[in-house]
Amino acid sequence: MLYIYSTFDFLDGNGPVSAHRHLNGGGWVADTASVSDTAFVGPNALVYGEAKVCGNARIYENARVSGDALVFGNACIFANAQVFGNALVFGNARVSGDTRVFGNAIVRGSADVSGSTAVFGDAEVTQ
Repeated sequence: MLYIYSTFDFLDGNGPVSAHRHLNGGGWVADTASVSDTAFVGPNALVYGEAKVCGNARIYENARVSGDALVFGNACIFANAQVFGNALVFGNARVSGDTRVFGNAIVRGSADVSGSTAVFGDAEVTQ
């Protein structure tokens, strides 16, 4: 695969950092983050920090995944949702709206978290 490398400012206080557009969707991915080729990162979505997006996970619209967060399986993060810190989102979980998932929080299974929700600390949402 051919990536076009550049710099991008994720507006996280670190200024412009080495980054590239993900080939499956065109979203910005910091070179410090990891996104599998099978995952989708939409053109306005961002993945940065040490975050990992694996499997068939989909990050799109204005969603952001950062810090040491891990999103995998068939999970979808979209709208203005943010997943950061050490948060985990996996399975068929969906995180949308203005939801923030952070800390050591886990959203898994078929959970659907939306609206202006915050899932944080050691909270776990499953369904």
